Amino acid sequence: MTPALRQLVTFDEFVARYPHNTLKRYELHDGVVIEIPPPTGDHEEVIGFLALEISVEIRRLKLPYFIPKTAFVKPLESESAYSPDVLILNQPNLVNEALWKKESTVSLAASIPLVIEVVSSNWRDDYFIKLARYEEIGIPEYWIVDYAALGGRRFIGNPKQPTISVYSLFGDEYQVSQFRGSDCIISSTFPELNLTAEQIFNTGL
Repeated sequence: MTPALRQLVTFDEFVARYPHNTLKRYELHDGVVIEIPPPTGDHEEVIGFLALEISVEIRRLKLPYFIPKTAFVKPLESESAYSPDVLILNQPNLVNEALWKKESTVSLAASIPLVIEVVSSNWRDDYFIKLARYEEIGIPEYWIVDYAALGGRRFIGNPKQPTISVYSLFGDEYQVSQFRGSDCIISSTFPELNLTAEQIFNTGL
């Protein structure tokens, strides 16, 4: 029997069919609607901790940034839309975002100084798909927070261990720095951030 083909949808169809006010989360990957696995408590604690720490730093430095509750990152010329775990937006540049007012969607690197994904069971999306797409957009900094060491050994070492991978854009390509244990996170977006990997990992324990 020939397997049924998935019906592809456009971004416009996606935002019309899958409203924000639902208990489920969805993303669009090249026209395919993906349901995001329900988060665990540990996963949500790590997200909440990072959002709070970064918000404090934004306020301390009086930066024109904020963290939206729900928003999409859409690569230009692509039927995709990603919903990052923590998304930092540069508010002054949102006037240049054609999809922001009606669809809470951004596409320009100048609007997105930093994006963070906290790894769950669909870790391949973070390490393969989103890494490539965020690099393509030109987002200056991308964190992959793998607090449960779920990612492949090629990414977090063998034996696997909890790792924060910080991808920083140099030219048009990402270069990665990794942090574990008592390592202090080095961020080009927040160079004065005083936060270790284990502080982030331990918040969900």
